[in-house]
Amino acid sequence: MTRHSQIAAAWLAAAALMVVQAGCQNIDPSKGYTTASQYRKDVRTIAVPIFHRGAGEFRRDIEIRLTEAIIKYIESETPYKVVDKSRADSILIGTLNSAKIQPLSIDTRTGRPREVQVRLNVDFTWKDLRGAGRIYVQRKNFRVAAEYLPAEPLSEDFFLGSEDALNKLAQRLVEQLTEPW
Repeated sequence: MTRHSQIAAAWLAAAALMVVQAGCQNIDPSKGYTTASQYRKDVRTIAVPIFHRGAGEFRRDIEIRLTEAIIKYIESETPYKVVDKSRADSILIGTLNSAKIQPLSIDTRTGRPREVQVRLNVDFTWKDLRGAGRIYVQRKNFRVAAEYLPAEPLSEDFFLGSEDALNKLAQRLVEQLTEPW
């Protein structure tokens, strides 16, 4: 292929890419693909009070750790600023219904779990605080799971082992705060 042919092919490929990109892209994020932000433009601030603990959940401070993880993800991954309820455009409220553990594998020598799964279940609602209290997102029985290793050599306890599940739940929950497609 000559140098002139290579340049012509490159221009043709660039033009075709621009046509395809323009055909798939839309400035309205609810209609097809877009390069625009998927977050609401009418919300700038969000209040995140400490999540409640469900009636059957007795682990101390797990709801506080979850709320801290959610705030961290909102601040780092979204355009929203977390503020006090009195200054917020919206509020994210929720309940940690359960934090269950399930052994996945057992050490045959000791009878103790080698690998444990933590399953978290929450209900949450994100709603507008200005005006009629429009609900942006509401999820019931939103679940995630993560594993940890309580056996030697790592010897992770529930507090340390649940950290991955709490962070995964916070990340997935914050992903729900985007505009619907």
